[in-house]
Amino acid sequence: MLIFRGDEVLAARDGLADPGERPSSALRCSLDFPRPWQELTPWCEVDEAFQPPVGSEWLGLRQVWGKFGDGPFARAGAAWQYMSWWRNVRLCSFCGAPLVPRQKDRGRRCAECGRTFYAPLSPAIITAIEREGKLLLAHNLNMPAGRFSVLAGFVEPGETLEETVSREVMEEVSIEVQDIRYFGSQSWPFPCSLMLGFTARWKGGELRPDGVEIGEAGWFAPQDIPKGIPNSASISRRLIDHFIATHSPGCPRP
Repeated sequence: MLIFRGDEVLAARDGLADPGERPSSALRCSLDFPRPWQELTPWCEVDEAFQPPVGSEWLGLRQVWGKFGDGPFARAGAAWQYMSWWRNVRLCSFCGAPLVPRQKDRGRRCAECGRTFYAPLSPAIITAIEREGKLLLAHNLNMPAGRFSVLAGFVEPGETLEETVSREVMEEVSIEVQDIRYFGSQSWPFPCSLMLGFTARWKGGELRPDGVEIGEAGWFAPQDIPKGIPNSASISRRLIDHFIATHSPGCPRP
């Protein structure tokens, strides 16, 4: 069972903490819900009065990722998204009646009008773009100074994923791309995204950062990749590492 306090999860020295039973001070707990909810990693949310076991500590999800790796991060991220949904969405958006858990899945239904709701998930693309053996990296103005990564953006209604890649790249740096290929995906609970990774090649245009999201952008050879790139657990870093591995001297091209 995972214990959350606000946006933090309880951790022990060797992994996520598991008190073994529901805390008596739990504000809400998935053990109170039907079996489909309990099949996911059970979670409880507690308030500031909760006394954690000696030797444990509270960690944000990014800290879980950096300290314990992909598996615990995925467990905590999934539980946190459901917990956050329960915390923030309590009433039917059609009639205003309370939402109650469904018995057969992890949805919720309106107690009055019967409409069904599911936890929100926002698909987003993230793309590594190559031009003549160099990778496009950009500094997003929301990132810390000196941080560079590949381009990303949310999918809009009516778009295919490939159309989102083309639109986001054009909006952010004013270039066209081609040969868009799927690379992989990653759940990203900040707050409820699914990151869909792609590779692509430059087709035309010159880099012009939009100045709204992107403050700086450039083409980087494998040996010139900036130090301030995402850490190794993220799909953005996997895309960058894949570029380096396939474009360094002596490495076979994909």
